[in-house]
Amino acid sequence: MKLLVTLKRTPQRDARIRISPEGAALDLENVQFEVNPFDELAVEEALRIKEARGEVEVVVVSVGAEECEQQLVSAMAMGADRAVRVHHEGELDSLQIARALAAVVEREEPDLVLSGKLAVDDECGQVPAMLAGLLGWPQASQASDIKLSEDASGATVVCEVDAGLETVSLSLPAVIMADLRLNEPRYASLPGIMKAKKKPIATLGIEELGELGSARSRVTGFRALEDKPPGVKVGSVDELVQALEEKKLI
Repeated sequence: MKLLVTLKRTPQRDARIRISPEGAALDLENVQFEVNPFDELAVEEALRIKEARGEVEVVVVSVGAEECEQQLVSAMAMGADRAVRVHHEGELDSLQIARALAAVVEREEPDLVLSGKLAVDDECGQVPAMLAGLLGWPQASQASDIKLSEDASGATVVCEVDAGLETVSLSLPAVIMADLRLNEPRYASLPGIMKAKKKPIATLGIEELGELGSARSRVTGFRALEDKPPGVKVGSVDELVQALEEKKLI
């Protein structure tokens, strides 16, 4: 059995991100990067499936420049077997990335693709669903529990939805997107870190993957949030109701 996990390189979750003076870009100087936290959950789930079932290969894949290899090594230090990096410098929109990943999936022929439900930098959450659509595979988003059938022909997934929890059954191959309560990712051990340095990272030129099409969306600028006004303390319930009515909140 083969599991493929998609990864994105994102700023550390506690990093302070500033906007460039002209507002055209983000100032990422001196910002540290990590594996997107939701993708890290997907890696952990793949490793747990491998530990439970035995003969399973875990492959991690990312689209980006050479600096993405640091995050691929981090995933291999956790326990992934090998990595694939699609080399590209510059911006790609969600559909172009999904097309690149779909080409990798067709080459690797995994039984299951795991990904995070979204990336914490742009919070688009589009690529995994687009990937499933391009492949014609079933998908399950916001997974908080995943159970594979004994013969690995299907999966039962508990998904977190607005109304609570929804349980769906999928035939494999499929794309499943990890949510926050799926698991608790492990820390990479020192032996794992040493082994990761010897594990292979295959590099594919993005031109090897076929036509990705032109970008259909782009970021034109950034704007900081306005400062919130200070809170107001009221002396009674009546004053609270009056204040809410004045602001047309009730």
